[in-house]
Amino acid sequence: MTLPEGLSAFDLTGRIALVTGSTRGLGRTIAEGLAAAGATVVVHGRTRDAAEVAAGQITAATGRTAHAAAFDVTSTLEVDGGIERIEQELGRIDVLVNNAGIQRRARIDEFADEDWDALVQTNLTAVFALSRRVSRAMIARGSGKIIQIGSVQSRLARPSIAAYSATKGAIVMFTRGLCADLGPHGIQANVIAPGYFETALTRALVSDETFSAWVRGRTPAGRWGDPRDLVGAAVFLASAAADFVNGQTLYVDGGMTAVV
Repeated sequence: MTLPEGLSAFDLTGRIALVTGSTRGLGRTIAEGLAAAGATVVVHGRTRDAAEVAAGQITAATGRTAHAAAFDVTSTLEVDGGIERIEQELGRIDVLVNNAGIQRRARIDEFADEDWDALVQTNLTAVFALSRRVSRAMIARGSGKIIQIGSVQSRLARPSIAAYSATKGAIVMFTRGLCADLGPHGIQANVIAPGYFETALTRALVSDETFSAWVRGRTPAGRWGDPRDLVGAAVFLASAAADFVNGQTLYVDGGMTAVV
């Protein structure tokens, strides 16, 4: 048996993809991967300069023109304005990857109100605002892909990150709700849940040999994730190959959530 479209089902040529928080880290690698698969990528960051630098690098690496956008994902007004500018410039957004997120660590009895508020605003409310705004035009067109970046902490807990885990767990249920609301309109919403990945933001943890040994021992693959390990999942969920995949969470974690 062969796929009706063969490998062309994974081709993103002609699709416009916005990846939030994509000037560095996992978002940067996902954005470049989508561009390499044919998408026109919009690189988003907190500042225009950072977004333009990353967009230029992606253009040079893939030969696909990448665009830059800068707005505060925690402000509904800025989200609405930022999406409107992208739609005016490029016509539409076919794929939204909600990658922007933050981490705060403290034991629950010492957790500050401002840290809770920042986590909820960035990791959850921003995803709600972006999904709401982008889905309006998707509904009108009858197609679209929304990909959330969750975490193994969408399912597992560790000391000092109860609040973070709450936001990432909520992402899973929010995405199932999007499936219920948007599936009848030809839109798919899914979650990619990374395990422990080596990035600039996790360098201190990677350098901590005790913690790093725990990660390697706890992960059946025996290593930290490489950001490039996420590209296949992102391309799949952004493509026509995933048109019948909706409301699901794909753990890209080297097997961590599969074992005890």
